[in-house]
Amino acid sequence: MLLESVEYARPDTVEQALTLLSQREGAAPLAGGQSLVNVLKHRVASVELLVDISRIDELRRIEARSDGGLEIGACVTYDELDGSDAVRASHPLLADVAGHIEDQQIRDRGTIGGNCCLSDPTNNLPPLLVALDATMNIRSRSGGVRQVAAEDFFHGYFSTAVGEGELLCSITVPPLPSPGGAGYSTVSLGADSKALARAAALVRGNGVIEDARVVLACFSAAPMRHHGMEAALRGAPATAEAVAAAAAGIGDGLDPPGDVHASTDYRRALAPVVARRAVCQAIGNGGDERG
Repeated sequence: MLLESVEYARPDTVEQALTLLSQREGAAPLAGGQSLVNVLKHRVASVELLVDISRIDELRRIEARSDGGLEIGACVTYDELDGSDAVRASHPLLADVAGHIEDQQIRDRGTIGGNCCLSDPTNNLPPLLVALDATMNIRSRSGGVRQVAAEDFFHGYFSTAVGEGELLCSITVPPLPSPGGAGYSTVSLGADSKALARAAALVRGNGVIEDARVVLACFSAAPMRHHGMEAALRGAPATAEAVAAAAAGIGDGLDPPGDVHASTDYRRALAPVVARRAVCQAIGNGGDERG
């Protein structure tokens, strides 16, 4: 199905983009277009003006921060994340996850900001960014920069904290804990197919887990931290047995959707599996994750 007639603009700066988005009703930003173009083709939504932000230099930067963290522009592609020396040095797991999203053509065009702003519950990057305690930097024409924790950014199915006339411009990822590491686990129908369950984790400590963040995805409309498992991990030995004990039964309180790919009960059963794997990887990656 072909696109309906739509106006197109390609601003050179963020300020120009924000002016178009705030002054034109029915305007929408276009980054990689991997999801938005399909949505428009299938008439699920319509826009009057596409504001192409993909070539704005400010949104394409990856900067290593002095504290060991990262500042990632919203229009950085998955392939650029995968190939970035700065990302590999401080957060190799982020690069690895981005490097395994779908196929090479999608990785060439898809962007970290688009992945987040679509807010598809099955998307790859949102649970990892929540686990890493990232900050989403949102700009408006009148209000400057508004910083929103990734944990509060994803409101639900295709809904985020970005309001009318606003633009997600960058994502700040703090340094990994030292000692500590990050982990990620997913179960999908195939290597490039729909995810059935995801989990991401951040662990601080060496030998004993001092603190942990455990995030589940595909079980609700937005990535969710499992505070019960986090509490069970704090003070526990950093062993596979302790992690398995903390993960046991965490699916019981969940009410994930059931569909043709997986029933509700099957997804519940997957919750402790992906959570355990993510935390164990975070423990095992305590040194490697910092490069």
